[in-house]
Amino acid sequence: MDLVAELRAVVPGDRVVDDPGIVESYLQDHAEWAPYGRAAAVVRPRTTEEVQAVVRVAARLRVPVVPRGAGTGLSGGANAIDGCVILSFESMDRVLEINRLERLAVVQPGIVNDDLRAACAVHGLWYPPDPASAPWSTIGGNVATNAGGVCCVKYGVTRDYVLGLEVVTGRGDVVRLGRRTAKGVAGYDLCGLMVGSEGTLGVITEITVRLRPSRAPERTVAGYFDSIVAAGEAVSAVSASGVVPSALELVDRHCLEAVDAWKNMGLSADANVVLLGRCDTPGLAGEEEAQVLLRCFEQAGASWAAVSSDEQEAEALFDARRLAYPALERLGPVLTEDVCVPKAQVPEMLARIEKTAVAHDTLIANIAHAGDGNLHPLLITPIGDEDAKRRAQAAFEDIIADAVELGGTVTGEHGVGLLKRGGLRREVSPGVLDLHRAVKTALDPLGILNPGKVFD
Repeated sequence: MDLVAELRAVVPGDRVVDDPGIVESYLQDHAEWAPYGRAAAVVRPRTTEEVQAVVRVAARLRVPVVPRGAGTGLSGGANAIDGCVILSFESMDRVLEINRLERLAVVQPGIVNDDLRAACAVHGLWYPPDPASAPWSTIGGNVATNAGGVCCVKYGVTRDYVLGLEVVTGRGDVVRLGRRTAKGVAGYDLCGLMVGSEGTLGVITEITVRLRPSRAPERTVAGYFDSIVAAGEAVSAVSASGVVPSALELVDRHCLEAVDAWKNMGLSADANVVLLGRCDTPGLAGEEEAQVLLRCFEQAGASWAAVSSDEQEAEALFDARRLAYPALERLGPVLTEDVCVPKAQVPEMLARIEKTAVAHDTLIANIAHAGDGNLHPLLITPIGDEDAKRRAQAAFEDIIADAVELGGTVTGEHGVGLLKRGGLRREVSPGVLDLHRAVKTALDPLGILNPGKVFD
């Protein structure tokens, strides 16, 4: 019996897809130039038991299993491997429970981030992690990469909100990790270990997340700067001030022009770089925090800065931030960086990115979760220009090297996947890589779970 027949023997036949035209659409995520193979089949399970059945078949046949959410990843973590089974969680997209007393939600991995947030809002609750892909990315994918987002500067990243997981192991066993209680230190934090593991340690089939009460309306502070380094100095000043904004985002002129060309928002006429800060502390304290951000922007040399009194205008500025990546994709292939450096090093890192763009004759646009040092240089190349592609890849590696030299990391929230494996070797010692491999072997002894990702 071949693999597809074996799969159809253990799950309803309509869950298993082997039509080449359909399988083709599942083979890669959004990571530009990350390699991918040819999958043997796609399975779209609807229950944990179906996932377990698929993994057990794969384990018996030693077939790789690649879990996939919405495919919005930017590191190649969901890319197919030759002969693999892709587990797509698009049909496991339900909110199973929202508990107001305990402030938690239980969801399936295929639920879209924004859909969970909307469901929580009905109950006066809030799920903070908000990657720019929140309208499309799934909670399972967010957990796999430990995604962050705009508000993570104040409220943390996905790991800070994952209380418990249901996981299918590499041998096909179903285990529950974590807890529902506010506190708990029994045993190793295996739940935390799964967050950010990119599908290499287990297949997540259910997620319990911590929620917060709905927050007060935010005050927006906008600043226009003539140079990206000056905007970086403003970021450092905000950090030194002691104020923790609910968002601090940077968007450069390349991004603004791309958004204007697409949506005609008229932003690039006024600024080379826009810095957007938000404060959500209620009452007078929040007003005072907004004024501190304003002073930091002005003292760093903003050509214009103000606390917005127009909520619609403020939201338009943040919409431009969220639209930057898809707007740039319209110009050509975009190779996306995800480095994170200490906040004090943000100005220096931005300066180095500018020098790298010149050195490699590569167009590099910049967006950033600047408040926590997570920078997203976007390397853009003309379609079909192989020499430009080569230069962009060299620039990509130089940016990684600079981030590590400045005490940073090669990925703040997108994950290692395929694109950052060399960067991981640069960042951590051989001994630490051996620890990674030992954990992988212990939890996936047959080596079938997303092999080849994160490290070789």
